[in-house]
Amino acid sequence: MMDISVSNFMMMMSSREIAELLQSRHDNVKRSMERLSGKGLIQLTPMEEVNHLGQIIEAYHVNKRDSYVVVAQLSPEFTAVLVDHWQESENIQPQQLPQTFAAALQLAADQARQIEIQSKQLILNAPKVDFAERIAKVDYGVTLDEFAYSVHLVPGTIFDVLREMKILISSRQSYNLPMQKHIESGCFVVRQILNERESSSIECISLLTSKGELWLIKRLIKAGVLKAVAV
Repeated sequence: MMDISVSNFMMMMSSREIAELLQSRHDNVKRSMERLSGKGLIQLTPMEEVNHLGQIIEAYHVNKRDSYVVVAQLSPEFTAVLVDHWQESENIQPQQLPQTFAAALQLAADQARQIEIQSKQLILNAPKVDFAERIAKVDYGVTLDEFAYSVHLVPGTIFDVLREMKILISSRQSYNLPMQKHIESGCFVVRQILNERESSSIECISLLTSKGELWLIKRLIKAGVLKAVAV
């Protein structure tokens, strides 16, 4: 069996965890993090999480350094509590990670299945007026390489084009992830997947939703990257 390299796993902390730590509202913490990100003080990775009620919520993930910036901004008196949190997390994280390639695959499959089941349940319980919005949240979409093939672009170059168009992030921390506004508009989702090429570490990928494909084709035509006949 192939052992998983725990050293390649970057530990992150979510806005939900920070809110619980500070005993604050999650939406207030998210707004503060957005302001800090807008000033270039921290880097955010938008993700989807399952809360204690089994609901899918939007959250931001930050690394250890940026979590201290957030807490210092919101409630400096909780810095010592954050130190304890990281020490505890760093002590138990290696034991929580799957120790074999097969176990990692199973973990990824279980998490994906859990999210899919809960997403479908949300749709069943939703009012009809909210149906389209909730469908967009569970649309897993296509990779950008797959999209490039479908519109006859060279795979790989699509990332350069979208960075130039300010659709994807150019900074190292969130490289090639979509700008937050394009996630909020329902054009992109960000998913965690298993990277088999790098000792089965976890990585984030950008996926285009059905809505996003139509939107991006129009943007690329307007920019002259695609011809109108490509639609």
